[in-house]
Amino acid sequence: MDQIDLSTLSIMLVVLIFMSAYFSSSETGLMTINRYRLKHLTNEGQGGAKRVTRLLERPDRLIGLILIGNNLVNIAATVIATEICLRLFGPIYGPIVTTAGLTLIILVFAEVTPKTFAALYPEKIAFPSSFILLPLSVVMTPFVKFVNAITNGVLVLLRINPKGGEGDALSREELRTVVHEAGTMIPKKHQDMLVSILDLENVTAEDIMVPRSEIFAIDINDDWKLIQKQLTHSQHTRVLLFRDSIDDAVGFVHVRDALRLLSKDQFTKATMLRAVREVYYTPDSTPLHSLMYKFQAERERIGLVVDEYGDIQGLVTLEDILEEIIGDFTTSMLPDYHKEAIAQQDGSFLVDGSVNIRELNKELDWNFPTDGPKTLNGLILEYLQEIPENNISLRLAGYPVEIVDINGNMIKTVRIQPEYYQDSAGVDEFSD
Repeated sequence: MDQIDLSTLSIMLVVLIFMSAYFSSSETGLMTINRYRLKHLTNEGQGGAKRVTRLLERPDRLIGLILIGNNLVNIAATVIATEICLRLFGPIYGPIVTTAGLTLIILVFAEVTPKTFAALYPEKIAFPSSFILLPLSVVMTPFVKFVNAITNGVLVLLRINPKGGEGDALSREELRTVVHEAGTMIPKKHQDMLVSILDLENVTAEDIMVPRSEIFAIDINDDWKLIQKQLTHSQHTRVLLFRDSIDDAVGFVHVRDALRLLSKDQFTKATMLRAVREVYYTPDSTPLHSLMYKFQAERERIGLVVDEYGDIQGLVTLEDILEEIIGDFTTSMLPDYHKEAIAQQDGSFLVDGSVNIRELNKELDWNFPTDGPKTLNGLILEYLQEIPENNISLRLAGYPVEIVDINGNMIKTVRIQPEYYQDSAGVDEFSD
């Protein structure tokens, strides 16, 4: 090396620093690249993505290759820098200048700057660098395998499985975070739909069913003229038929079929019963994603929800499940469109006691608990453990609630003041 002049040594040092920057940026770019976008680009046939995917198939070998290259060029740069400084500053100050100067140069130009750029723009670094790393990995395979065998042996001695580690699979909560972090890449409405799909597993048929008391059904033992009137004035496409009690369900009749028979003067009780479709029953604890699959497999659109004793608790339709994903089709609980939550001038809301708590929370962004009773009436009764009187106030799950009207054993109307909400649960105060 004594025969090489300073200018040549300086050029060699600059080249080695650039090579060190290349290895440093490649390591960061390849390790931080978005794996899901990489899979997408690979499926699209993007050449750089295919090369990077091949490199990442064995990350242990890739890291070994990069670190071997980086260390080799850094050691070579140190040797050359020492020779330059010895010539310029002598044997006393030369090593000091080499240590201080080369450390700063490598830190700034070969480590921090390239790694920061690669972390910000991993694809711009990873794809071009794969041109060199892929053939280099083939050439260096024996040496890389030798180094990896030693490192894996050390890991085994430390009782660490070198083949362990977590995969790229996302949990439901992690996927939810990915959806929310997508920002403007996914419209807000689409984000809500994706999150709703993830939540289907946590929602049961009992949560969305039409309660038993609100099911529109026809008793086939009623007068025939009354039955005809009920069918012609029905606002539903499918109507439940029963004998005397809704627990003795006969089946569903499609109003379209009934009207077609009526137009042909062939509509009688006998013909109506022949047009009845068998009832599909589902347990109240069935998760919505399972219920949707069952509806699809059985080609059903409507079913009755039963409890553990087989008693009918409500009715659920395919439309109800779809509304959990994309929102209401034609109905809304907003004050201008629905009578169950009416906004008042003082900021309070008059709310029907039979309203579904989940729907109330979703439409008005409230936080009543949903892991117990399904209606507001049931939630209040569960907390009070008795039938209250009118004009009784309480703080329910942080919301001031005033009982306005009671009908029999059911709370008909309450007044809720969300502007005075406090982050708490249960009944915090109770007064006449």
